[in-house]
Amino acid sequence: MTTLRLSRLTNEKVCHMILVIIIALRDETMLSKVLGSGWGVLLPGLIIAGLAFTDLSIDIWKTFIVSGLLISSAMIWHKQLRHFVLLPSCVALISGMLVIMMSLK
Repeated sequence: MTTLRLSRLTNEKVCHMILVIIIALRDETMLSKVLGSGWGVLLPGLIIAGLAFTDLSIDIWKTFIVSGLLISSAMIWHKQLRHFVLLPSCVALISGMLVIMMSLK
């Protein structure tokens, strides 16, 4: 039982070291791909948060929602732009949440 546990720990350490070596060899490209979805949500969130302080009307926010949804659906079919589809879809999502909060007041 302890031999099995020791071999499992050794295998996990080896796998961890292999991952560290791969990330070090590929520089930060693997890390940036992992964080891609985080940036795809954070960037539209910051832009919408900045626009929230400009006192735009609900009709303009609804236009943001519709344009974000239309751009998202168009970007899905484009070969290179589909990697960035999270940007307009998060604009639509965050704008929709903002419209809901504005209508609750």
